Formats: sequence, C-alpha cells, structure tokens
Amino acid sequence: MQWKRYKAVFARKALTTQGWQKDVLINIDEGGLISAVEDSATSPPGAPSFDLVLPGMANVHSHAFQRAMTGLTEIASGEGRDNFWSWREVMYKFTFGLTPEAIEIIARALYIELLKHGYTAVGEFHYLHHDAQGKPYANVTELSDRIVTAARAAGIHLTHLPVMYETGNFGGKPTNDGQRRFLNTPDAYLKLLGELKKKYGDADDITLGVAPHSLRAVKPETLRAILEALEHCPMHMHIAEQEKEVADCLQWSRKRPMEWLLDNFNVDARWCLIHATHMTPEETATLAKTGATVGLCPTTEANLGDGIFQAEHFLTADGSFGIGTDSNVCTSPWEELKMMEYAQRLATRRRNVLCTESTPSAGRTLFARAAAGGAKALGINAGILAPETRADLVALSMEHPLLHSRKNDTILDTLIFGATAVVTDVFVAGRRVVENGAHAQEEESAEKLRQIIGRFV
Repeated sequence: MQWKRYKAVFARKALTTQGWQKDVLINIDEGGLISAVEDSATSPPGAPSFDLVLPGMANVHSHAFQRAMTGLTEIASGEGRDNFWSWREVMYKFTFGLTPEAIEIIARALYIELLKHGYTAVGEFHYLHHDAQGKPYANVTELSDRIVTAARAAGIHLTHLPVMYETGNFGGKPTNDGQRRFLNTPDAYLKLLGELKKKYGDADDITLGVAPHSLRAVKPETLRAILEALEHCPMHMHIAEQEKEVADCLQWSRKRPMEWLLDNFNVDARWCLIHATHMTPEETATLAKTGATVGLCPTTEANLGDGIFQAEHFLTADGSFGIGTDSNVCTSPWEELKMMEYAQRLATRRRNVLCTESTPSAGRTLFARAAAGGAKALGINAGILAPETRADLVALSMEHPLLHSRKNDTILDTLIFGATAVVTDVFVAGRRVVENGAHAQEEESAEKLRQIIGRFV
C-alpha cells in the first residue's frame, strides 16, 4: 500500500534535540528525512497539526509469530517447574502448525498494532526458515519474504535479522527435533543472506542485519565467519538470558557468556546484545564502554521469569539500550518503559531509579535513551527530531484530563507511568501510516488473524 508522504508536520509541542519546544514545524524532504525543525512557527496550509509530536520508537527485538501464542503458555504444568525452558518446548510445538501464509498474517497484524502504539521500526529476529518437517523451501527466502511483505503492508520500517542456529548447546551439542525449522549450516545461512541482499539490499524501507542466535546455538568459528562476511550491518544476538545458560557456558569455557564474548570478539557499536540479564558488575561496566546496545524486553523477561537486568549500573556507565517486544505479550513501548523502571524499583526498593542529575525525570530518561539507542541498534538514522534524520514521528493527544496543564518532562512521566498515552497519528519516513488512531488495513488484518488464531484454540 502507498501512503502519502507529507512535506511538513506541525506540533504545538515537540521534543527535539533542542529540548521541549512550542509551535514546531517539522519540514520533510522527498526522501523522508527531516530537512528543518523550526520553533515558534506557524502551520502552513495542508500540514497536519497535532498537540504533541515525539520521535518514533524502535522495537529492537521481535519474534512476530509468537504474538499468536499469547495466553497459551500461562497454565501451570502442575510440577511447579515452569520456567523459560518449559515455555520453550510449548513454543517449539506451536511452530509446527505455522504455514507461510499464517506467518505473514500474524506478522502484519502485529506490525499494525506496534504502529498504533508508537513503534515506527521493528527488528525482526527471524528464526523460522524451513517447513514444518525442517526441509528448506524451494525459495530459500520464502519465510523472510513473508515478513518483508507483512512489514511493507503495515508500513513499518523493518530491520530484518535472519537467525543462524546450528547447535543445541555450548560445545556443539546436537539440536533437538523441536528446533528443526530453525537450523542451517554456515554455507546455507550465507546463501540465505546473499539471496536477501539481492532482493532487498537497495530498499529504503528494509535494513538487513545478521543474528547468530546465541553462543549456545552457534559455534565460535561460525560466529567469526558471519562477522567477517558481513562487516557493517547490524549484529544481534541473545546472551546471558538464563542462569542455566550461564552455568552451561562456565562448564564449557570456564567463563560466563558475556565474559567469553568480550574476551574473544571485538564487540562494538554494530552489536545489539539481547537481554544480557545475568552479568557481573564488571561485565556490565565493560559492555557499556564498547558502544554496543543492549536490547531489553522487560515484559517478556517478566513473563518468562528471566530476571532483572542491571539497568541502573549500565546507565550510570553511559550504556546504550533499546527496548523490544520479544514474544509480543505486550505491544506498547509505554508499557515496556514502565516495566523497565518498575523492575528496578522492586529490585532496589527505591523510586525513580533510572534517571540522572542532568535529567531527573525517569520518563524523559527512559524515552529519549530508548528511542536513540533503539534506532542505532536497528541501523537507522532515527530516534530524534533533528535535520537529516528520518521523519519517524508519533503524534499524541493531550486531551486526557491527567495531561491537563502538564509541562515538558512531566508529560512523558504521565504518559509512561499513568497509562495515558493516546497515539493519534504515526509517520514513517514522512508517510502517514496511522491517521486519527486508525490504520487503513487493521479491520481486514484482524479478520484474517481471527481465522488463523482459531487453528490454535
């Protein structure tokens, strides 16, 4: 679908790189970049006008198909041992029933929902490559193509992150049958990436990256080969998500996962390390200095019982982070940011943990740093309102009574912690994909999703 690209957007209030400004005119060039940001301006004819405009939020980590699993893993096994690993077995079985068509339908519905909540880009950590028997499709990019089609239909920017998965645990342990749709040899994976580059390498709405699943699922030599073959694209990987993972890594290498990675690879700003939940203070401080982004998924991490990331220490060391929806039990950036701060409050038994002397507002700190860090992790020039960045914009209504007379950072504090965020319009590279709270395809998409969901009841 083609959406109109606007030449300008007017905001009575906007958060720009110059801080909070009034009567802001955001000019947009033909390529979808912001050409100028003017304050104390007037709205020109034809420019849509809004109460409040913020930079769009990047979703750094999504498994789109898992949105359709929501609610199916919340029944206790009766053994009192429910954890990430038992959840994973349910997820494996769920994948066997997913056709290419179903994957596309679920992804499109999810991406529309993400847009309506204020995400303007998504990093799809895509590890379904083969059919239900584990056989490659004749078209090796079949399922990646479905994700791209879904993203384009929704109008969201996609950073596509095909996953490399080859082993069942550290030391090259065999995989199990539940992982059969994920697996590739290094040569097959590089062929997949080559085909994707031919199809989408020049697209302005798609960014291609790589995603070695984790240290337990990829051999060290494979990880090195991937990094050498593709030197500049975004590089995402799960790490230190589970205590068992840490214990298994120690048994294999006598080092913790993050310690081993930092000792053996040049981790830099192209890396996005997902979860990084179980780190020592030393690992946390060292990682912050590398320039890598940590991809945090607070609602999924809570849902799975993963643990709590050492966010206070990481931010104190000026670490970069973004937020992701992961299993997509939650599709709102506002809820993710709130959960991130609340987890720190529960762990420390203090309030307003994730803020600084220069920015004492928890809401402003969380939003601004997640927007900028997330855009960097997805390899896009966005996350702020400034000239020469993408015109990824989110407009919100200030009509909620709790927002009456709120000013500047208190607006963000109320939006995040008061559950008052009402997104009215969303622009991706200047194109208006959500208008007056609605997406043009949401009804059709919802009906198709109902039919798919019915197969899994």
